[in-house]
Amino acid sequence: MPKWGYSITDIEPEKTAKASGRELRVSPKHAREVCNTINGMKLDRAKDYLKQVMLKKKAVPFKRFNKHVGHRHGLEKAFSGRYPVKAAEQILRVLEGAEANAEYKGLDMERLRIIHASAYPGMKVKRFIPRAFGRSSPRFKTLSHVELVLEEMEGN
Repeated sequence: MPKWGYSITDIEPEKTAKASGRELRVSPKHAREVCNTINGMKLDRAKDYLKQVMLKKKAVPFKRFNKHVGHRHGLEKAFSGRYPVKAAEQILRVLEGAEANAEYKGLDMERLRIIHASAYPGMKVKRFIPRAFGRSSPRFKTLSHVELVLEEMEGN
């Protein structure tokens, strides 16, 4: 069993499926914005949306980390947006893992909805760039953790 847990509690295990991506090499800021966008979507719509982001057809609205971010056409409730392709690709892989977990549990694939999508920073990969006169500068890369929980909704 893993030593980490999920940040969401009190969910029904019979009606939910979870998946987690640990130490993903994507920006935590981009992952956070993608997770906030797909949270609450149905499974098919979220997968289609992430594929559209990867093709740069739909933009992800940046609500928090939007300083010096240009406006994008077709955004609702926010004007700034980007196309975080790497983050969308990694989150799509985690979403497909959650879908496989739900299928294994025998949940109805048509009624699945994302009830929890979160991303937060993981460990830092510490590297250094050589500079002039024998010095060096740090070049740190922050990895990301992504959590997704799908729930089978009532009705249709």
